Amino acid sequence: MQSVMADKYILECSSCGRQYNANEVDYLCPVCSRQNTADLPPAGVLKTLYDYNAIKQKSAKNLFTSLAKSEFIELLPIKSIASLSYLKVGNTPLYQLEICEDNQPPHKLLFKDDSQNPTYSYKDRASNLVSAIAKERGISTIIAASTGNAGSSLAGIGAAQKQNIIILVPETAPIAKLVQIASYGAQIITVKGSYDDAFDLSVLATSKLGIYNRNTAFNPYTIEGKKTAAYELYAQMGEQIPERIFVPVGDGCIIAGIYKGYEDLYKLGIIEQLPEIVAVRAQNPATIADSISVKIPRNYNLAEKYISEYKGKKLKVTDTAILQASRELSASYGLFAEPAAAAAYAGYLKFKANSQIKENSRNVVLLTGSGLKDVKSVTAMLKLPKSINPSLTELRKMLS
Repeated sequence: MQSVMADKYILECSSCGRQYNANEVDYLCPVCSRQNTADLPPAGVLKTLYDYNAIKQKSAKNLFTSLAKSEFIELLPIKSIASLSYLKVGNTPLYQLEICEDNQPPHKLLFKDDSQNPTYSYKDRASNLVSAIAKERGISTIIAASTGNAGSSLAGIGAAQKQNIIILVPETAPIAKLVQIASYGAQIITVKGSYDDAFDLSVLATSKLGIYNRNTAFNPYTIEGKKTAAYELYAQMGEQIPERIFVPVGDGCIIAGIYKGYEDLYKLGIIEQLPEIVAVRAQNPATIADSISVKIPRNYNLAEKYISEYKGKKLKVTDTAILQASRELSASYGLFAEPAAAAAYAGYLKFKANSQIKENSRNVVLLTGSGLKDVKSVTAMLKLPKSINPSLTELRKMLS
């Protein structure tokens, strides 16, 4: 497979530091990946590096004053913005609230709502970029393993780009996500077993059948797509960084993307430090939050490296806390988030309960997917009323 722009960026192994031109490798570091086994997170995930000094000379400070995608084409591994789909991916809302509660210091709470993407999840950022790269390379078929969101995302973007999409899902994937994938016209293959089984099979298909693969972190450009939210946050917050960002973590690709975006800004001299990023995981790997339900996090090593280097935080939340957070998001803020997205808010609530939110601090909660993706999980917490006859008497009785 030929590189699209080998002179624009290089790929660096996050495990051993070896560097490659983009036309030398498509997925993992060929040296480190030789030692990988199915029961451990893979080594050899690649980072995309640009000529930051050259970009600085083009007045890097002005790259992010607008949210137009063309403003940061210099930091994307594609030739042209026209290669992206026409669907409106990114530039999602940032809602800012003043929180003043008894026994809590006043602070700012911000929700970055990526459920507003075309297929209603954060995964559109990665799918859009991988699809664009495939388009520039003349690739028409893409495969991916998914618990649902990445699959529906790639299927939707692929439909807009007229690409053939194959999605491998575990048989436990929520029906709403399967319906969405099928509606976009992608080929769904249900795999007996877990997401990890589907992931391994898709990688085998890439190795043996030569099908281009979008899988999280396995394809390094998924991280490049997911970093764009950091650029948007910088612009939306008036060219400032928040004190803290809560990110739901499964495979570790989203949090690595957020770190990568801010790291790019740091290397360009645009910011002087990175925000504190909190990785929020489900306490149980078999969590109801299917989008972060993984036993073997595929981007664990790079995510851990980022957290360690930039002094991030980690915490776990229970399924009960996730469901309660989901309900509070809906009832208190009008934001209906799927359980995986609500996990980030559950992390914020845990920090607040432990008095870890400082006065006047700015705390971003990354909402990664719509609650309509998985209504089954939250239904148990709701009390839906019985039907009444269409009479005013019965209506009054219900209202009282």
